[in-house]
Formats: sequence, C-alpha cells, structure tokens
Amino acid sequence: MSIVTEMKDFCYHTTVHKMKKEGKLIIFSAPSGAGKSTIVQALLKKDFQLEFSISATSRAPRGNEKDGVEYYFLSPEEFKAKIKEDAFLEWEEVYENTFYGTLKSEVERICSKGSNIVLDIDVVGGVNVKKMYGDKALSLFVQPPSVDELRNRLQNRGTDTDEKIAMRIAKAEKELAYAHEFDTVIINDQLETALSDTEEALNKFLNQQNKF
Repeated sequence: MSIVTEMKDFCYHTTVHKMKKEGKLIIFSAPSGAGKSTIVQALLKKDFQLEFSISATSRAPRGNEKDGVEYYFLSPEEFKAKIKEDAFLEWEEVYENTFYGTLKSEVERICSKGSNIVLDIDVVGGVNVKKMYGDKALSLFVQPPSVDELRNRLQNRGTDTDEKIAMRIAKAEKELAYAHEFDTVIINDQLETALSDTEEALNKFLNQQNKF
C-alpha cells in the first residue's frame, strides 16, 4: 500500500515566503540492490545544487547507519502516529510493519534553502509522486541488468538472510513492471555509464524552466 498526500504547492509557498530561488524535484526509485543509492551519493558530490531528502523508516539501522543521516529511524508505533498526524508527503508499508516515507518537514527544510530536492523512495511512491507533480518533477528508475544480477548483488551485500533476499527478489520482479511509468530508465550495468546517463537526464531537466 502506498499513500501520497496532496502537497503540490507546499514547496512553492515555503520558498516564496523565504524569498529564495525555487528548486526542482528529482525522484529516484529502484528495486533493492539495483545500485540507486550509489548513483545518488555520487551525484550529490557534483554541481547540481542537490540536497538529499532523508526518508523515515521503521526498520532497524544496518551496520553504521545513524539516525538523521541515512534515515530518520522510527519505531512502527512512532511511524503510525505520524501517519495519523498527516506528517508524510508519501509513505508505504513495504513489508508488514516495515514502513518508509518522506516527511513533509524534511521537504520544507530543503525547500527553504532553494536547493533541488532528491527523493530516494519506493517504486510505487515514486510513480505516485511523479503523477502529483507532473513535469515539475523528474522521475528516474534505476534498473539492474537482470534479476539474476540483482540476486547476486543482494547476496554479496551480506546484510540479508536468504529468506529476506527471496522476498526482495519477488518484490523487485513486481517493481520492474513500473519502469515504463518513469521519465527515464537508467540501466545500472556499468556504474560509470549509469552515472553519465543520469547526469545527462539531470542536465536536461534542470535547464528547463519548470520550477517545483
């Protein structure tokens, strides 16, 4: 289940109030293990005036992940409470009691600075946010070269059990069917090529006149 709240003019009003340049919205979505986060982190180091919107999640931190850096970590109860408060731009229950979402307060924080906002969100959420903002947003789907390669990447990552990997692969097979609903599909076979293709799409979008 994926939920998106109406917030089309939210950034516009915040930005105008602060008298700052309006930013644009860039949406990245992909099956788990496709390499989306690697691409996003590389782009954030380049001169696109991008700022990452930190998502909230109810899952536990992995490895050295820190609250407020990789994610805002909430308990399932805290996440559900924020849903009732209408605190999310979009949210989804990816697995039972495992939620991911974009806090409106996070979008407001970035909007107030006039930066271009990068959303790293679930595939269904990406489709829905794109529908909400239309040509004011660029949606990119990062696709693995094959499901077999995706399975290898998840296994090599060493963070999930075999059962969890099987769940991720099953979910990925469903998510791949949404690829055509994104503005641009980036095949992440060779990272440098994928980065080049993404930069080309970003340059074209950011040079357009549409503002978020």
